[in-house]
Amino acid sequence: QALYEYRRTLDQKRSSVPGIESPTMVVGLISGGINTNVVPDQCAIRIDRRLIPEEDGEQVEMEIRELVENVVKGYEGIQAEIERILLARSFKPTPEDSPLIQTLAANWKELMDGEPEIHGIPLYTDARHFAEAGVPVVLFGAGPRTLLEANGHRADEHVRIEDLVKATKIVALTLYDLLKEETA
Repeated sequence: QALYEYRRTLDQKRSSVPGIESPTMVVGLISGGINTNVVPDQCAIRIDRRLIPEEDGEQVEMEIRELVENVVKGYEGIQAEIERILLARSFKPTPEDSPLIQTLAANWKELMDGEPEIHGIPLYTDARHFAEAGVPVVLFGAGPRTLLEANGHRADEHVRIEDLVKATKIVALTLYDLLKEETA
């Protein structure tokens, strides 16, 4: 219950990055017991706590540890072990005036209608490793603008071939333009 109460407070933390709203938390896995007629001797849960770019993952982990430890103190005979499985730090947005974004946007305008939407998106991605190493990063994809439109992460997830071709051309032109500048 304390974890769910904590989760309700996360809406109060807001990101300044357009497209990113608040941190989230899900108790995504619960396991314990050996049979339906036996009181379990232990229970394990796994928490997926997503960060916003302004948060420090170490601090968030400490908050959750303190919360669990304080609740457990109120119950005699109960012990809690906490183990970090993964700390995926959020990466900060690449500045809009960076060569990567400016070049990508220029090529977008050549092949697509209107201006590209530049905003954050609350996804787990390995791109964060590149960002942590100082490599400019942009997430760019083909097709519908939302996961819902693409039926994302579900049966029949899709992208139109025309959109895929345009996106491929945009990426190819952007790489060409950036590499051309590097060799000049």
